[in-house]
Amino acid sequence: MHAPDATSRLAREKSPYLLQHAGNPVDWYPWGDEAFARARAEDKPVFLSIGYATCHWCHVMERESFMHAGVAALLNADFICIKVDREERPDVDHLYMTAMQALGQGGGWPLNVFLTPDRRPFWGGTYFPPSTTAGRPGLMQLLPRLAEAWRTQREQVLGTGEQVMGLLGSLGSPSAEPQPIAELAARAAVFLEREHDDACGGFGGAPKFPSPGNLTFLLQRWARGEDGAETARRMVLGQLEAMRANGLHDVLGGGFHRYATDREWRIPHFEKMLYDQALLADVYLDAFRATGDARWADTVRGILAYVERDLTSPEGAFRSAEDADSEGEEGRFYTWTPAQLAEVLGPADAATFAFHHGVTTHGNFEHGSTVLFEAHAAADATTAATLAGLRERLREARTRRVRPLCDDKIVTAWNGLFIAALAKAARVLRDPSLADRAARAADFLWTHVRADDGTLHRRWREGEAAHAGQLDDHADLAWGSFELFLATHEPRWLERVETLIETMLARFWDESAGAFFDAAANPDGLPRLRSGFDGAELAGNSIAAEVLWRAGTLMERPTWIAHAERVFAYHARRLAPVPWAMPRMLAAMARAAAPPRHVVLVGEADDPALRALQDALASRVRPDLDEVVVTDANRAALARLVPFAAALPASAGRATAFVCVGHACQAPVHEPSALVAALDTRIDS
Repeated sequence: MHAPDATSRLAREKSPYLLQHAGNPVDWYPWGDEAFARARAEDKPVFLSIGYATCHWCHVMERESFMHAGVAALLNADFICIKVDREERPDVDHLYMTAMQALGQGGGWPLNVFLTPDRRPFWGGTYFPPSTTAGRPGLMQLLPRLAEAWRTQREQVLGTGEQVMGLLGSLGSPSAEPQPIAELAARAAVFLEREHDDACGGFGGAPKFPSPGNLTFLLQRWARGEDGAETARRMVLGQLEAMRANGLHDVLGGGFHRYATDREWRIPHFEKMLYDQALLADVYLDAFRATGDARWADTVRGILAYVERDLTSPEGAFRSAEDADSEGEEGRFYTWTPAQLAEVLGPADAATFAFHHGVTTHGNFEHGSTVLFEAHAAADATTAATLAGLRERLREARTRRVRPLCDDKIVTAWNGLFIAALAKAARVLRDPSLADRAARAADFLWTHVRADDGTLHRRWREGEAAHAGQLDDHADLAWGSFELFLATHEPRWLERVETLIETMLARFWDESAGAFFDAAANPDGLPRLRSGFDGAELAGNSIAAEVLWRAGTLMERPTWIAHAERVFAYHARRLAPVPWAMPRMLAAMARAAAPPRHVVLVGEADDPALRALQDALASRVRPDLDEVVVTDANRAALARLVPFAAALPASAGRATAFVCVGHACQAPVHEPSALVAALDTRIDS
């Protein structure tokens, strides 16, 4: 990464990724009509390069290829070159990643695609070195061949582009017959059990990804007591412990790295992404509710502390990510040698720490350094307290190292996810300050990323909101707002859910399919796609359908429920061949297959009896349960938003709980034990 050239077009952008490339000798354009107009005017193909600011191999290609004078000369002479930040334009990234997969190329970033001037892809790949090496084509050899093909084999090139775009236009139209949710879920569970690594936890071999969608799906099967519940429990808790105790987890600073490069979860790829922190916090919270195991609550607190300390902007919103690299080396910020430990802790304490966290003279990483992990658990409370103090001393010392780059742009969708996690943590951990943090971020977004037409922008940075928000931006913020209502009982959060849902339906709904597009009507003329995977970032349709169902059943909105049911029906066909592709969608479909359940608490916010009922709820993990607290302060507003709840009175002048199934409420109870007993009845009763 080099200092921006003030004359570069990219120097005028806000994206940290684009700014990283503003000092390249390549004549980059940002994505837009200007670049394609020039390509048409000069009859040149387009070289499109997509990545993101904390991408390790993007850094490598920038350093090796895009700073290479010979490569730049070839690109500038024969191509119009465009740089895209995938996190700002996920619609562009999704389209061309799908196109490359259709052409038989592997996925990943950096993604480099060659386009016709009318934006049709005809060839591409991921990382390209400057010269051919180890069987990987180099740009110095590749670029002249592709330029010659454009000049002399134009019809073939255009035919490839036309074929790929035709294929993209046909995607997302499921042809399979719909299958019952129970069958889809059972098949997905069998697949995950087959792929499960019983020895090390997680699914498959190296590399290993956290896959929080899988964990949520399995945890809900366990909570429901469905077939294979014990197996689901074992898989969930085994992976959560393996991730927590090994190098994927930042022992000193809290939070989790992007993925593990090895089977044992020991050696991570060191990026830290906001969306990982959000979705893993959500799963660890549910594990804590299911087991009462303090390790899971402590892990969540570590995630939240990391984001508050290192990813929270002065405005209260949440930055996107931290890089894997510092000082030109991956992981340098995070790893330790015995000598480095001794320098900070002294010999005796260093030896104690090294024993418990696996630091050896030969190390487990590059240059004899060690990625910290839990080699030996503390045997007693005294040792645990000692180790906690040593970790804090090392964390403070680590702050004096050169820190990895922080991508400080505010992505709306990822903020929505973390707002949801914070609000849920406020309920489960009984810490109202967490809801305050969530509300501050949500208020910032509501003020600064909403456009004049009420839709959301994708990102905010340095005072500028830009790029049309995608489905996931609206759905994830709706989820975060819904969780904030459950945590605070303030009607304004439901009012925002209402606004966001109506915006989603107006902007992204595909009436012919009965599902949502990922992007709104595309001014670039590109096909509109919908994700078929719940990966590191959950599919927009998965969260949109879940929010529609939860909000629709709580707020008695039959139109929303009907739209959710159509999304489920669409995916019952789409997922028939591969139900494990969207585990979060399956979890939402399974929830909707049972009658909706709500707990309504009636009383005053400062009443200890009401708080005792809330404490009882916090300890229950039920995948089908949302709660409403009705007080004198919010009853009038809730009469419109949640009419069935607002109509319920306190009984005998005491804090009262009602367990409601499909809005038919059981007899009121007053004691936490009676509430727990009512909740422990079978979900299908």
